[in-house]
Amino acid sequence: MGSLHRMAVVGGLMALVATGAYAEDWQTARDEDGIKVSLAAVPGSDYKAYRGMTTIKAPLAKVRALQEDAAGSCAWIHECKMQKLLKAEGDKTWVYAQFNTPWPVTPRDSVLEITTVQAADGSLTRNLKEVPTYVPAEKGFVRVAQVDGFWKLVPKGADSTEVTYQVHTEPGGSVPSFVANKFVVDAPFNTLKNLREKAEK
Repeated sequence: MGSLHRMAVVGGLMALVATGAYAEDWQTARDEDGIKVSLAAVPGSDYKAYRGMTTIKAPLAKVRALQEDAAGSCAWIHECKMQKLLKAEGDKTWVYAQFNTPWPVTPRDSVLEITTVQAADGSLTRNLKEVPTYVPAEKGFVRVAQVDGFWKLVPKGADSTEVTYQVHTEPGGSVPSFVANKFVVDAPFNTLKNLREKAEK
């Protein structure tokens, strides 16, 4: 019954991710260098959800290890200033991060609760959820209000991994539309490009 219960929980999580707050009308915003970025409007939000997809010529285990290195992954995450692991418990981790922002936007900080789900087919999903009150905001930063999204890693043979990175963010505070519109394209594209370069070394 334990495994059946776990399957039900996993199914529920995936249904939540699939239906969630996202509209299904995804529009391609950038498609180059083997990376495709699509955007979708989210009802009730001024900010679009983004989805980036690419295939990395590296085993899933290597991509996973790069993602689970909280401090090290800041080197390939778009505009990441610093990142550290706060807590690990079972299939959950809590990660604190600080992000650079263009003037005049105040830099942001964020606390993500990451739940890792391993599927029977070998794929891996890392569900991302902002927990803004987990630790106090640092001086000089605005705490990100909401993050809902996921990383999905799907093995393609022994030496390649299909990677999907999908997120909707409410950045908190005031963010000009031109900054927000650039971020939702640049963040998935640059993050996936940097991760691919790191994984394929």
